[in-house]
Order: sequence, then C-alpha cells, then structure tokens
Amino acid sequence: MESMLNKLKSTVTKVTADVTTAVMGNPVTREFEVGRHIASGGPGMSWRIYNGTKKSTKQEVAVFVFDKKVIDRYQKFEKDQIIDSLKKGVQQLTRLRHPRLLTVQHPLEESRDCLAFCTEPVFASLANVFGQWDNLPSPVPTDIKEYKLYDVETKYGLLQVSEGLSFLHSGVKMVHGNLCSENIILNKSGAWKIMGFDFSISSSSSSDAEPKYVCKEWDPNLPPLCLPNPEYVAPEYILSVSCDATSDMYSLGVLIHAVFNEGKPVFQVNKQDIFKSFSRQLDQLSHLSPGLLSQVPEEVREHVKMLLSVTSNVRPDADQMTKIPFFDDVGAMTLQYFDSLFQQDNLQKSQFYKGLPKVLPKLPKRVIVYRILPALTSEFVNPDMVPFVLPNVLLIAEECTKEEYVRLVLPDLTPVFKQQEPVQILLIFLQKMDLLLTKTPPEDIKNSVLPMVYRAVEAPSIQIQELCLNIIPTFANLIEYPSMKNALIPRIKSACLKTSSLAVRVNSLVCLGKILEYLDKWFVIDEILPFLQQIPSKEPAVLMGILGIYKCTFTHKKLGIPKEHLAGKSLPHLVSLSIDNNLNLNQFNSFMAVIKEMLNRMEAEHKTKLEQLHIMQEQQRSLNINQMNQSEETKNTPSPATQVRDIDEIFGGSSGNAGVNGKENGSSSTVSQPSRVSLTLEEKQRLAKEQEQAAKLRSQQPLAPQSVKAATTTPQAKDLTRSLVNNMTSLNLSLNSGTRMTMPIQGGTISSTFPAGPSMGGMGTMGVSNGFNSPMGFQTGGMGMGMRPAAPGLYGGMATTTSTPNFNALTQNQNQPSKPADMSALDSLFTSSKPKVSMNQMTPKPAPGAIAPSPWLGQFGTGQPSQTAPMQATPMGMTGVQGGFGMQANPFFNPQNFSQPVASSTMNAGVVKQSASINNDLKDLFG
Repeated sequence: MESMLNKLKSTVTKVTADVTTAVMGNPVTREFEVGRHIASGGPGMSWRIYNGTKKSTKQEVAVFVFDKKVIDRYQKFEKDQIIDSLKKGVQQLTRLRHPRLLTVQHPLEESRDCLAFCTEPVFASLANVFGQWDNLPSPVPTDIKEYKLYDVETKYGLLQVSEGLSFLHSGVKMVHGNLCSENIILNKSGAWKIMGFDFSISSSSSSDAEPKYVCKEWDPNLPPLCLPNPEYVAPEYILSVSCDATSDMYSLGVLIHAVFNEGKPVFQVNKQDIFKSFSRQLDQLSHLSPGLLSQVPEEVREHVKMLLSVTSNVRPDADQMTKIPFFDDVGAMTLQYFDSLFQQDNLQKSQFYKGLPKVLPKLPKRVIVYRILPALTSEFVNPDMVPFVLPNVLLIAEECTKEEYVRLVLPDLTPVFKQQEPVQILLIFLQKMDLLLTKTPPEDIKNSVLPMVYRAVEAPSIQIQELCLNIIPTFANLIEYPSMKNALIPRIKSACLKTSSLAVRVNSLVCLGKILEYLDKWFVIDEILPFLQQIPSKEPAVLMGILGIYKCTFTHKKLGIPKEHLAGKSLPHLVSLSIDNNLNLNQFNSFMAVIKEMLNRMEAEHKTKLEQLHIMQEQQRSLNINQMNQSEETKNTPSPATQVRDIDEIFGGSSGNAGVNGKENGSSSTVSQPSRVSLTLEEKQRLAKEQEQAAKLRSQQPLAPQSVKAATTTPQAKDLTRSLVNNMTSLNLSLNSGTRMTMPIQGGTISSTFPAGPSMGGMGTMGVSNGFNSPMGFQTGGMGMGMRPAAPGLYGGMATTTSTPNFNALTQNQNQPSKPADMSALDSLFTSSKPKVSMNQMTPKPAPGAIAPSPWLGQFGTGQPSQTAPMQATPMGMTGVQGGFGMQANPFFNPQNFSQPVASSTMNAGVVKQSASINNDLKDLFG
C-alpha cells in the first residue's frame, strides 16, 4: 500500500513539476488555472495542450504552451526565427474570428521559459487522432488512443475545413500556407477548427483587385519549425515558388486522402532532397493511379483527384467544395444547420426542431451528446423556443446513461423546470415524467421535478390539470410514498373539490382510483373514503367515479374495507347515492351490485366472527362446569377440621351475639366477648360446656357423605289439615275459658345476658325456634308446659330464626293436671322407612315436678334446667302461625332452608351460613 502511495505521489509530483516548469512565470497563470496535459498540435506538434479554467468565471479553456527548452539545440538566431514564426501564427489566429477557426480566449503571453495562450476547450488535434502522439503525455490518454471518427464526423469536419478556407480565401484574401492534420484541432464538442497560421500569406493587392500572394522560397537549411509540412504543400510552392488559393485546395485534397487512409498523405517526401522528391511526385500526380485513391469514398473520389491535379486551374475552389453532393448528408447538413442557428429566425428554428427527432436516431451518440445537445440547450434562454427544443433534449436524455444525464443534461434542465410559460413546457415534462423520475437523483426530484408536478395540478389551465391528472398514474410507482401522501394526494383532493370543471373533478377521481394500489390501507380508509363524502356535485360521472373508488378499495387484495366501516360509513353513503335521480338503469345496477357484494361480505365476516365467539363461549362454559365439578368433588370429601369449621358456621359460628366463635383450624375455641366488662357465673359455665362439646365433636369420626334419595311422601288416610284445625280449636277453647298459656319464644339471636323478652298480654307468648341444640322437653307440673331454652354449648353456638312457628310444646297452667299432647298428626310427615316409632311414642311420660327429655333428641345433648328469665323473643300475633307442621316448616327435612336472610334492626336475626357437606349429613341423620 505504501509503495502504491509513493508511486502515485511521484507521478503527481512529476506532472505538477512539468506544468509548473512549463508555465512558471507566464502571465497566463495569473488569470487561468492550468490543469492536466491532454494533447498536442500546431506546426511540428510543438504546442502542448493543457486543460484549464479561468479563475474568475470558472470557464473551461485550453492552454497552449510552447516550452523553449525544446529548441535549446538550435543557434540563437534559429531560436529567434522559430519563436517569431510561432508568435506570428498565434497573433494571426487571434486577429481572425470565424466559427471554423480556433477561438482564442487569451492572447499569446511570453515568459523566459515558454509561450502560452488560451483557446476554447479542446479535445485533441486531428494528427493525434490519426496516431501521431508526439509531445503527448505518457501514457497516451485512453480517450485519444481509442478515438475513432464516425462517417458523419468526417464529412462534416471536411466541410468545416472547406468553409474555413472559403472564409480565408474570399473574406480575408489570405492563403493559409500550411493546411495539414497538425493544424486541424478538434474542440470539446468535436468540431474541426483551423489553426497554425505561421506561414499564412495575405494578399498584397488592393481589396478590389485580384489577390496576389508572394511566397518565400523553400530554404532546406531552416529549422523544420520554420517550414511548412512538405507532405501537404502544393508542388508549385516548392518548384516554382508561387502560391495562391489553389495551393490550399491541394492541401485539402491531401487532407481528405489522409482522413480515409489513417492519416497517411498521398506521398512520402524525402525532406533531405525535397526538390528531387517533388519532381518525382509531380510525374506521379500527372498519371495518378486508380489504386491510390481506393480508400476514398467514391462520391468524393473524383473531386479529390481534381484537388490533387498538377494544374492549379483545375482544382475546385473552397466555395465549390462546400457544395459537392458528398456533403449533402443528412447528418452533416444537420450539424451544419446547428452551426448557423444564430442566423435563423424563430420560425425557421421551430421548423427545424420539429423535424429533428427523425434525424437524431441516425446520428452517432457521441455526435448527439457533444455536438447537438449543447446547441439545443443553448436555446433554453429563448422561452419561445423551449417547447420546440425540449422534446429533442429529452429524447437525447433517454439515450444517455444516468451519469451522462446528470452531468450533461440535468444542469441545463433545472432552470426549465421552474418555467411556467408557455404552458407546453409542463405538458412536455409531464409526458416524459417517467424518464425524469428514473434518471434524476432523489434530491433533485424533491427540489425540482415534483414541485413542477404540484404546480401542474394547481395550474389555472384546465387542459394542464386534465393532462397532469391523466399522466400521474403512469409514474405513480416512481414517486416516494411520503411525497405522494403529504403533497400530491392533498393537491389532487383540493383540485377535485375547488374546480368548477366537471372534467377535472372526474379525472381527479379516476386518478385517485388508479393510484390506490400505491397507498396504504389505513391512509385510504382515513383520508380517501371520507373525502368522497365531501364532493358536492352529483353528476352521474362523478357518482360513478366515487363508486369506482369504493369498488377498487373494497376488492383490492392489499386494501379492503373493514366491516365496521362498511356498516357505519361506506354502505350508508353508497345507498344514498344509488337513489339519485340522475343515474340511469345501468348505473343504478352498478351501484346495487357493489352494495350487495359489500353486504354479502359483511354478513359472511360477521357471521364467522359470531360463530367463532359462540364456540369460544361454549368451550369456556364447559371448562367452567368441569372446574365446578372438580370443586364439588373436593368439597364432598372434607377434612375433619373443615367439617368442624362448616358446622360452626351453620350452627351459630357467625352469630355476633352468641359470644363464641371457633377457630377455623379447629385447634381451639376462642370466646368472642361482647362489649362487656365481665361475665356472670352462668355465662362462664355455659362457655365451659360449649368448649367441652366442641372437644367431643372434634373427637368424633368425620361424617361420610351418602347419596340419599329424595323422600317420597305417601298419602295417608288421615287428613293433616283437619288435625291441625282440631288442635287449633282446642287451643282457642282453652284460651277462651280463661286458661293462661305461656310459650317461651326463642329469638333469632340469643343474647349473652338472656334478657327477658316481651310477651303478649292475655294470650301468652308464641315463638318460633329453628335451633338444634334446645332440648325439647314437655313439662307436667307447675303453671304450664313448654320448651326451655338450653345454653348453646353443643356446637359452639345457637343460630335461630323467627321465620316459622314450631308448636312442639304448649305450656299450660301448672295448677291443672298435665295431659300429654297428641302427636299422631305428625306421623304422616315422615317417610315410611325412616321413623321407627310414632310421634306419640316419642312423647315422654311426665313425671311429677320434672320434665323428661326425649330420648330421640338426647343424642345431641342433655336437657338443661329451665332458666328463670325467659328468652328474648319478638312479639308475634297469631297471624304469624301459617307454616304448620310440614317439610317446609321443619329445617331437618329441608337443610337448604338454613341459609338465613339478613336480619333487620327490629328482628335482630342472625345469619346462618350454608354448608353443603353438613346439609348432606343432616339429611342422612334425619331423613
């Protein structure tokens, strides 16, 4: 890598040194920047040609440099002769101005080391193209080495030389004297220009008289740079020391021969013995063999033979040569016309430009790009000619590569993008928009091309708007999405809404419909479809355009309209448009077809969604049922601790006034004290018994669930209702006879202090008990018979409700003899399989002064002595006795009725929690 850098550094240093030493100190360098060595030319190929730029204007030029070191081998007087000859040639060229002569940009400047002057940009000399590479840089530039002349370039180049000679001979009365390939320069555009006026001879006669030219005798002792090229000089110049305009025509004949023979002249001249060589050449010219001109085209061969004639009078003059049929070539005439455009008026120019597209395909690309294109772009300064020139420029741009387009075409097109008049400019650009968007760099598209399109959409001319809207879809795929979304679409919508032209409105809708495929789905739904509802006009063409956009959006695979939008916006809009009176039958049918298609798809999509949702709900429901079954199985096999907790909850665990709540883990029982300072002795005894009963319950085996069939009640012959009526009748009789019946009432919630409950005066008190832990004993002595409430100690509490009366015992006057109650009416409430004894058998035998507890109820706990204070009860009239004795009134047969309602403030009723496992156990125990 380092070696390559060193090599490059040495090469650059060498080139810089050559340029520096060649031009150092020359006044040309004050105004011009000297660049790379590109070619050589002039007499003896003595001038080195460099490219350069003017420092002030950055204008491109060619710098011709003659290094005086080349002539160091000569004597001083010979050096002076050479310098004088070179100076004469440049000074003469500077004075002459003609399109066929090399244009001098800066006159000759002399320094101690060199001569230098500046001209128009130059490619090379014709001698370089023919392969004479003297005084060229090493290595030879590739573009010179590979350069080949096209036929049209050759013809037009020779025509240019002929025109230049015609100017010299007729206009200036001058003989060039050294017309050869060394003095023909090809400029940057390929035009052939004449230079090398070192040996030119001006006419010595007056302007009106016949021109006379005095030439110098050939001196072989002079340095070669002080003599013209002998291979191109006419024979009379050497042999008879005479010359005129025909001498230059001979040189032109030799030049034509050289062009078609790879730069070789007609004869090779021995410069050491020039006179003998020319004498021999004169004889050959007198008898010119046919093979000598075999490479020359046949249509010009005869003219070349005449130009090489020994007799000067036979040679055609320059003006005649410009008119020979050989130069009547379409390409040559086209190039010639371009060179004379400044002489034509606009009408002639417009006619020429109209026919140019037919000629351009016949011309070589190099000629078009470097010769015709610059001439065309120079016309952009004339706005009236731009519509005629622009199609040709764009046609050339199509044949250019992207790099050539950016370098040669785009810089001249950029100012034209901004021109709005005449309107044909926009039309032409719009028609070639695909070319512009393909080859123009993105930055230039954003800054120049798209703004032109936007102006066209907003143009006041309806024709421009229509054409723009018609053309936009053809290049929509080349427009970047952000530019289309944020700049182009809003302008199209604005044009559609604001225009008064029906054609523009319809074309706007058609344009939108065609570019939908390049837009995003949600942009179309959010911006395009709502815009359709804003269009004010209802002409059939507009309505069909709206329908077309809906249909394109609906049916396009990439877009589509969601069913929510169809139902809420699209279909209502289309339905309202479909009944417009301006539509004919076919148009109405088109609307209905689209509407039906939308409805069908909406129905199918929503139906599919509901079916899927239904399936998901069914799956979720089945999953929930499975989970419930699993939870039921888990609950049906409770642990002992869970059983104790559930029983506590059902039988008073949640009663706030019971005063006792068992812990959930069943390990101990904690007394929940009410807001009192201390407990009485009776309360402490009751709590101790409750703890003892809880301990007994925990020591029992867990109750296993059993499947119990529902009890079927068999009809009995005995009428239960009649039995109840009889009992009630007897009760009323005893009340009417003045007998006082006292019925202790169990309240919904037992207070820890057992306050006395209110009673109904004159009637006694009737209460309802659903508690399980009150021993149901029947008194035989004393003032009455009734149920005594027991302390809640069996299941850790007592939860009762006052929902249904339970006439298990009636207390009578203790002075009357006791009579056992008839319980046979309750036998029908039990199934035939469960009761082992009848209700009368279950009734205990009264003993004097004592109440015998029922052995059936004794399994839950022993009877307690009657408390002195009656239980708190809610006063209740006889109208509350409605339930009777049945399965609905007895919680043992309907365990589900244990779920207690929320107690009101007046009832002060507790809440009993339901437990599925305990309910099942109770069913097993009590049927």
